[in-house]
Amino acid sequence: MSTTRTNGSLYTKIENRIAWVEFGHPASNSFVSELLARLAAEIDKLSAKEEVSLLVLKSEGERAFCAGASFDELVAISNLDEGRAFFSGFANVINAMRKSAKPIFGRVQGKAVGGGVGLAAACDYVYATESASIKLSEITIGIAPLVIAPAVERKIGKSGLAELSFAPTDWKNAYWAKEKGLFSRVFDSIAEMDKELEFHVNKLATYNPEALEKMKKVLWEGTSHWDDLLLERAEASGKLALSPNTKEALEKFKK
Repeated sequence: MSTTRTNGSLYTKIENRIAWVEFGHPASNSFVSELLARLAAEIDKLSAKEEVSLLVLKSEGERAFCAGASFDELVAISNLDEGRAFFSGFANVINAMRKSAKPIFGRVQGKAVGGGVGLAAACDYVYATESASIKLSEITIGIAPLVIAPAVERKIGKSGLAELSFAPTDWKNAYWAKEKGLFSRVFDSIAEMDKELEFHVNKLATYNPEALEKMKKVLWEGTSHWDDLLLERAEASGKLALSPNTKEALEKFKK
């Protein structure tokens, strides 16, 4: 059952050295700023726990995985400080995932848009279903996927990022995402995915946690500059959100 809380929900369960982190929001599991801040803090906290070997990031329900950042908050941006703060939400989450000492597995049960694609890209290994289509729709409303671009490009390359960004109304299916390297495995159903995911992470959690941490670190070599880069991208996105073209496009979407 999905949450009805307008500020979203975040639950963590630690079992057999695995931290299952589940987020939710009534608007297709989108993220308000408060929920993004809570998720970044939770990942930081779990990264420091000795009793945790790896994380699994999932969302509530059986439909959308994540619809990205809150549309209502985006529309309400009225100055650069607000814009910078809004787009810094996903920047902080991606950096928390990048710097986590523990590998992060993603469970993508349905469609992912914008920041939801960025979340999947920031995971180290992703399980998905056939329903997990992806889209970067930002350009249709006058902004661009600048903050999540480094994470997406790291997984699918610059050509894949261009293919998503410049076809902002087109959905790419889960097998396209797997072929490009965003998803690791794709399943016919949620039940099949969950069975295989649970078996995989429980087996992995029995191995030397130090080896898992060392491998995680290797995977993210060369990204230490993201602390500054993603915040710079957040500011650039904030400026785009204030442009007349974007304001006009957002008004059309509101109607």
